[in-house]
Amino acid sequence: MQGDAIVHIVDDDLAVRQSLSFLLASDGFPVRLHESASQFLDNVREAPTGCIITDVRMPGIDGIEFLRGLALRGFSLPVIVMTGHADVSLAVEAMKEGAVDFIEKPFDDELLLAAVRAALDRHQRRTQREAQGIDILVRLKSLSEREKQVLDRLVEGKANKVIAHELGISPRTVEIYRANVMTKMRAASLPELVRFALLVGDNAP
Repeated sequence: MQGDAIVHIVDDDLAVRQSLSFLLASDGFPVRLHESASQFLDNVREAPTGCIITDVRMPGIDGIEFLRGLALRGFSLPVIVMTGHADVSLAVEAMKEGAVDFIEKPFDDELLLAAVRAALDRHQRRTQREAQGIDILVRLKSLSEREKQVLDRLVEGKANKVIAHELGISPRTVEIYRANVMTKMRAASLPELVRFALLVGDNAP
């Protein structure tokens, strides 16, 4: 199981909540039940970890509005939508609003469990990427202005001689700055350095 990841079940039907809870808990997933989208949005204050399973049709806030509410709060955890056979168009709309998967009812237990595992894996990878991005931003901020200039040109694929000419310094000095950049960025190679820079992209200082 992936850390403190929780499967949030959001459905107005008590029987559905109970059956899903039993199925998921039997497979080792921590579960939290919510009887409506509004209850989830009112009670969950901090960005949760894990994933959400919700019905696309619910009284009050339906699945589509729920997805929009999650986005407004900056909650990025994956959402799996349950839908009836007649509601496939709604499921497609839910995907456009950010849902990662939809399952038609009645669904196969293994199909649902596989969808949950995939959603949790997706969330874990995203969380790891975000953490790595923050770490790389911290490293970037440790660079001097000249080191940043050298890094920018390295990412553009420019050779040391070209960088030296553009910055008005000697190739040897470029080599020194390049070595400093590699050390501060903790990059083992130029390709890794480029990957780090591209990972943070527009968020770079």
